[in-house]
Amino acid sequence: MKFDSIRVITNDLPRLVQFYEQISGLPVRQYTEDFAELQTPTATLGIGSTRTLQFGGQHVVRAAHNHSAILEFRVADVDADYQRLAPMLGEALVQAPTTMPWGNRSLLFLDPDGNLVNFFAPVTPEARQRYDG
Repeated sequence: MKFDSIRVITNDLPRLVQFYEQISGLPVRQYTEDFAELQTPTATLGIGSTRTLQFGGQHVVRAAHNHSAILEFRVADVDADYQRLAPMLGEALVQAPTTMPWGNRSLLFLDPDGNLVNFFAPVTPEARQRYDG
């Protein structure tokens, strides 16, 4: 088995597409007015409108109500990304760059729908070993 992607559901697809393009510096490919993907070398972030819940999922999935998952992106330099993103984050900033006890440097912020996003980089030898083998 290979974990391939995660999808967030939104009421405002264009806003999230623009946000994830800005923070990642990568293009988000929009396939329809209801579905887009941000593809990275290791996984894909799908962004779907509530209209993609044709299976009746609106009783299970609610846009902008995530309170348990964190979208994590491994980056080269957390502090440089913080400097780049700080002007646009404003009150969406949850945690300025901090080195966590397990060896990752971490920047936490909210996307426009309130999903928690973590930009992190392993900075201790032990953490780098975990990710790089």
